[in-house]
Amino acid sequence: MRKQIPNIITLLNLFSGTIAITHAFNGNFLGVVIWVVIAAIFDFFDGMAARVLKSYSPLGKELDSLADVVSFGVAPASTLYILMKDSFIYPEFLQSISHLIPYIAFLIPVFAAYRLAKFNIDTRQSHSFIGLPTPANGLFWISYCYAIDKLAIQNEIIIYITIIAIIIMSIIMISEIPMFSFKSDNKGFKGNQKQILQVLLTIVFLAIFGIGGIALSIIAYIFISLLSAIKQNKALNN
Repeated sequence: MRKQIPNIITLLNLFSGTIAITHAFNGNFLGVVIWVVIAAIFDFFDGMAARVLKSYSPLGKELDSLADVVSFGVAPASTLYILMKDSFIYPEFLQSISHLIPYIAFLIPVFAAYRLAKFNIDTRQSHSFIGLPTPANGLFWISYCYAIDKLAIQNEIIIYITIIAIIIMSIIMISEIPMFSFKSDNKGFKGNQKQILQVLLTIVFLAIFGIGGIALSIIAYIFISLLSAIKQNKALNN
């Protein structure tokens, strides 16, 4: 039973993701945010439980990926689909295909599934990530949807921003860009500067922008990782 504790936590992640999907199709975007955040908490603790209990298993690895596809792929995509279908204003030249455009949202779980499969066979990602982690991408989208819910019915420029964001975020997920992790062997400030900066920025963004601050914190995470990678490459080349 002890060895199954991480798997149970992973299944709670999946369960939370399915509840988030029901809230998405009911148009309750706050409910989606709550349940995807709960899923993210379970996703964090299943790995911690596996490390503490020393109960890593191939089953747990596969379960984790399946849960993440639902909670951080399908749930955010369902939310964005409903938003694009019911609330977006489409320019005149897109009116004839406006009923098809919302399906672009489901590129999110497609790329999430590819990223998770890639992660499972990539030995380089034990203490850091290559490409944007699926949970981070999922949190970005549920925050984005919540933030633009009222704006989407006022300005048609939102459709262009959204489609561009889907493409960019999907590419970053499967890219070779190094992304830092919160797993660290360093206990003090030195060696954890990126993590500390990320936490501080997240607190500031949440304090100023509320739920919309989650999306901004994910963007900050991408930029901090990019700047760190550029700095590291320069140091190696000098």
